[in-house]
Amino acid sequence: MVNNFLDIHPDVNTALNSGIPVVALESTVISHGLPFPQNLETALQLEKILLDEGVQPATIAIINGRLKAGLSKQELELIASPDNTPHKASRRDLAGMISHEWSGGTTVAASMIIAAMAGIRIMATGGVGGVHKHGEQTLDISADLIELGRTPVAVVCGGPKAILDLPKTLEFLETQGVPVIGYKTDTLPAFYSRESDLPVDYRVNSAEQAAHLIECQLALPDCGGLLICNPLPKADALPWEEISPKIEDAVFHAKKQGIHGKALTPFLFQHLYEHHGNQLLQANLFILKHNTQLAAMIARQFNNTHSHRT
Repeated sequence: MVNNFLDIHPDVNTALNSGIPVVALESTVISHGLPFPQNLETALQLEKILLDEGVQPATIAIINGRLKAGLSKQELELIASPDNTPHKASRRDLAGMISHEWSGGTTVAASMIIAAMAGIRIMATGGVGGVHKHGEQTLDISADLIELGRTPVAVVCGGPKAILDLPKTLEFLETQGVPVIGYKTDTLPAFYSRESDLPVDYRVNSAEQAAHLIECQLALPDCGGLLICNPLPKADALPWEEISPKIEDAVFHAKKQGIHGKALTPFLFQHLYEHHGNQLLQANLFILKHNTQLAAMIARQFNNTHSHRT
């Protein structure tokens, strides 16, 4: 059984057995998404946001071939350290990393799998992967989208990452049967930007409504997950017309250097941070915290509703 490879942190295990809400956090943002030391500082801040809300954090990763639902501070430091070269693990990498006893950060897809194995149903991240620009030619489509279609975990995010082809990403999610939910919005947030011209499938106006929708989804046979998209506050969002040319510049340089596959997303974000100022890095940090706060609110409501009905 694959559960033989799973370690649930004692605090997470206690929370799950005691009816305390738990939120999973993915870890490629620590290992590949943010520079040191912001990555470690942010990981600790996200966990503190949850703890302050009465929610148990469960940062997901792979340490020496063990699937981890919840990390110690030492394990967080291992994933964040610039002295290590952690792997980036999606679904296809799990068996290989287990057998080779490697360590690494887990993408949304891999984090969903491990969270579901541990019995965690709500997860927070910055943005999900999707169909990359020119994806109709390259077929560069994130495994996050397929995982959302088959693993029963609700992912709270700021929408698909801004570097992606958003219309094609929504089409792919529809094909996978994934409901896209807008939190207090009718349109898909575009990560750094508050709005796009693309509609979401359903709107919820409170954490309670979101929790009820999650419960309905998870009660269906053979259900997959769902995406809850949380737009930035107006004061913190960046205009799409300001961001778009910067993204196109990053995509151009990636294509020029032949960057593709799992290396593409880290390259694009690194290029944005290096060539277009600190503003995007700060926005990314705020997105992570904003989504974690909402995930905590939803997890508390989901836990209350679920415990009353079971």
